[in-house]
Amino acid sequence: MSALVLSQVTKSFGENAILKGISLAVQEGEFIALVGPSGCGKSTLLRIVAGLEQVSSGTIAAGGRDLTGLPAADRNVAMVFQSYALYPHLTAGQNIAVPLAMRQLSRARRLPIVGPLLPGQKQACAAIRQQVDEMARALKIEHLLDRKPGQMSGGQRQRVALARAMVRHPALFLMDEPLSNLDANLRVHARGEIVDLHRRAGVPTLYVTHDQAEALSMADRVAVMIAGSLLQIASPQQIYDDPTHLEVARFIGQPRINTIESRVAAHQSVMLGDATLSLRQPLPEGSLVTLAIRPEHLRVLPRQRSGLAGKIERLEFLGSEVIVSVRLDRSEDVVVAKAAPGEAADMALGMPVAVVPDQARMMVFDAQGRRIAAEPVRILSRESVHG
Repeated sequence: MSALVLSQVTKSFGENAILKGISLAVQEGEFIALVGPSGCGKSTLLRIVAGLEQVSSGTIAAGGRDLTGLPAADRNVAMVFQSYALYPHLTAGQNIAVPLAMRQLSRARRLPIVGPLLPGQKQACAAIRQQVDEMARALKIEHLLDRKPGQMSGGQRQRVALARAMVRHPALFLMDEPLSNLDANLRVHARGEIVDLHRRAGVPTLYVTHDQAEALSMADRVAVMIAGSLLQIASPQQIYDDPTHLEVARFIGQPRINTIESRVAAHQSVMLGDATLSLRQPLPEGSLVTLAIRPEHLRVLPRQRSGLAGKIERLEFLGSEVIVSVRLDRSEDVVVAKAAPGEAADMALGMPVAVVPDQARMMVFDAQGRRIAAEPVRILSRESVHG
């Protein structure tokens, strides 16, 4: 049984459709990253699962229980917000204890004057303190328990927020860009911490981010959302290597995937320079298609070699690799390739070069952005291509 099932969830604010029929199943113990550009609706979807927003249509179920109309307090879902949402007047230990007190203490026991006088109050508070201490040890934040949020760094506040979410052992974790307020080095470290915590806890997690590096490095599966629609859900490698939609291919990958418009020639062939692909799904001759290839699957060679003729427009040294931008002579398109520092040592701005694609890694998308199955043609004369 799936830990969480969303079926045709929609959300509109007036005439503005934010979510357009989202269906998604999260399995027990699975970590799914929901990734997409700002404004695509991913945070709205997370708030709907948490019960902070209501659906316009569709259903939400967890563990076989319908959550669609339940208030947030009855869903047994823990959410970590982008701002961490810690109470500034409480210590870290008190912040972590809040969900336990809400669940384990009656309203009378939570009253500041009456509560301590009720029988059994000391034992109940001691039990909560023990759970807080155990969680703090697990996250190695025991030394922070007496500090208030204003006395902690961003990374420390993030761990306190995670501890508060985890301490009550929820059925589902929701995380809304929890690393966005951290600096670059700390973000990389925090990614590993969150993945380790998820594996230890075994709680299904839905993690929202606009950072594709977080999504690809942390998740079991990645769900790509564009303009309120879920375009593809697959493993990180499949999302990167085999995108089913042009918008997925364009969003995932850094530098961005190269795209060049072309048209279907005779015999269901599509050409990019000397590289030729044969379509396995027939399209009318002359149909507009988009060829796409990632920068690491392009080679930049001296002009005397066969390939797409162009001139180097930009060189970006990044340490372990060099990003080479080439403006093509025929189309004026700019394509981007990756090269090793040794390969780029003799390159210079304005140098005439040839760009050679790896035919086996070229992708074809139709005019609607859908992936078209194609295979490289290695022996095909110009005469047979053009009839």
